[in-house]
Amino acid sequence: MLTLLRDLRRLRRHLDLAPPERAASLAIRHVDAGSCNGCQHELTLLSSPYYDLQRFGLGIVASPRHADVLLVTGAVTSRMHEPLLVAYAAMPEPRRVAALGDCALGCNVLGTADTIVGPVDTILPVDLRIPGCPPTPEVIAHALLGLISPLPVAADDPRRP
Repeated sequence: MLTLLRDLRRLRRHLDLAPPERAASLAIRHVDAGSCNGCQHELTLLSSPYYDLQRFGLGIVASPRHADVLLVTGAVTSRMHEPLLVAYAAMPEPRRVAALGDCALGCNVLGTADTIVGPVDTILPVDLRIPGCPPTPEVIAHALLGLISPLPVAADDPRRP
């Protein structure tokens, strides 16, 4: 297998093919802070064969210790306030937070005022806002792919394809 990969890399160099557009991946940890589950259904669709989230280098991880992005759905409730902070603290640097859906952004919040702490950006610094109730899988994928930037690779770098 390694010989095949090495031969493919040589062939790419010989043909002077451009490097892949996206040379990075993104590990996502999802936290439901108190949503109606509409956003979760749309997020689950991204893993289906139709959208195939993994082919773009996006993957859901089980632990915040492995995550590049904390994806939060729903307005933060009083019971999820502390677990959300714990998940954020467990993430490695640089920490990025994405608020998914109108509830997480503080619009059209589902719930009562005494159980809601507030939108995600009042608790954590939000880097990416994905509006919608719920946002479509295409919108979610496009927004998350925006967090991945192509990595510049020098011509003499041995990692260059």
